[in-house]
Formats: sequence, C-alpha cells, structure tokens
Amino acid sequence: MDPRYKPVSVDVSNSDQMFSIEWADGHKTELPLFGLRKNCPCVTCRGGHSNMGKYEPELFKIDPPREYKITKAEPIGNHALKIHWDDGHNSGMYKWELFRDMDEAVQRLNNKKSD
Repeated sequence: MDPRYKPVSVDVSNSDQMFSIEWADGHKTELPLFGLRKNCPCVTCRGGHSNMGKYEPELFKIDPPREYKITKAEPIGNHALKIHWDDGHNSGMYKWELFRDMDEAVQRLNNKKSD
C-alpha cells in the first residue's frame, strides 16, 4: 500500500471538532468534523451515483452552524473507514485516499487565499 494512503493512527476529538490521521509517510491530516460530515461520500449525501467521489473542500473552511459528533468509526477492510454520526447517519464509507485527497484540496484552498 502506498504510504500516502496508509494510516498509522486515527484520532477523533469531538470536543475540538477535529478528525486527525497520521500517515505512514509522516504527513498529518486534520479535518473539521462539520466538513467531514457534510462531505459524506454515500450516494444519498452526494445526490446520486454520478456525484460519487466529489466533495466540496470549502465546507472545511466555513464557521459551522452546528457541531457534529462521531459516535463510532470502524475499519472496512484495509481500504476505508465507516463513520457513525450523532445525527444517526452511518452509510458513508470514507476511503483512505478520500481523506488524503480532501486534505490536499483544503491545503490548495489555503494556498490560494494566502496568495
């Protein structure tokens, strides 16, 4: 497995509203829970199969109108994480590649704003 997509540790901080992953290549991903919930990859949240794999990095940068909590996170084989949210939603299967891609998209957004 590519070390960019191999998690070494995963941490959920509901109190800080942050989801973190340390990767085998040494990179650390930190994503706000609001953006993660609003970018759920399931077909219902994405609005159909044609939108699968799409997400909105801008949702990680807004001041969240509400808090979300992760009640459970369970691995799906070696390729994904199924997240259970406090609003009862649990059908999103977040592939490890998706977490890293979302992180990189947020970083690109940050770089554009600082230019």
